[in-house]
Amino acid sequence: MPTGGIVRRTAEQIVAGKQEPRERARAIYDWVVDNTFRDPATRGCGLGNIANMLETGYLGGKCADITSLMVGLCRAVGIPAREIYGVRVADSRHFKSLGRSGDITKAQHCRAEVYLEPQGWMPVDPADVRKVVLEEKLPVDAEPVQALRQRLFGNWEMNWVGFNSARDFTPAGAPHPLEFLMYPFAVTPAGEPDWLDPDSFRYRISTREI
Repeated sequence: MPTGGIVRRTAEQIVAGKQEPRERARAIYDWVVDNTFRDPATRGCGLGNIANMLETGYLGGKCADITSLMVGLCRAVGIPAREIYGVRVADSRHFKSLGRSGDITKAQHCRAEVYLEPQGWMPVDPADVRKVVLEEKLPVDAEPVQALRQRLFGNWEMNWVGFNSARDFTPAGAPHPLEFLMYPFAVTPAGEPDWLDPDSFRYRISTREI
């Protein structure tokens, strides 16, 4: 995760004049919500190449892109932060687009945490604010979106299961590093099945309430 260069310059501009860590984290969160957008053409959850996003000025993507931007900007100004990679497992009480039940094969979702004293790791999810703006067809200043923005700084809706927070690592037996592990991954004599194409990979993930 790059924290120097354009990432640090951008982060320092966002938090200028703010000293308290929670205030700085909130400024970064609000900047990410206001300046990014969910790009439905992005494959999977995106790659999280935040330096490229900032250098090109194209701040569109999906949850791994938007969440990584939040994490990288926080780290650049000394706020510990990490992505948590997981999957939605139940319907949302707030917005249809923020939940999934039954067949959750394509319900992967990346969230973030920032570390603030004295509470410790605190959940944040700017990517889901942008998801609601796109998929529920609401303006970012609509009252329901503003309420969600407030809720998702310090809270997650618990219809999601986190897998891990690993990034840019090489699993045992893999021929190259992975950006993250949120989808099934396999290596076969014929190569690597496309983890973003479950029909050709032939995997299904499902949930049921018990």
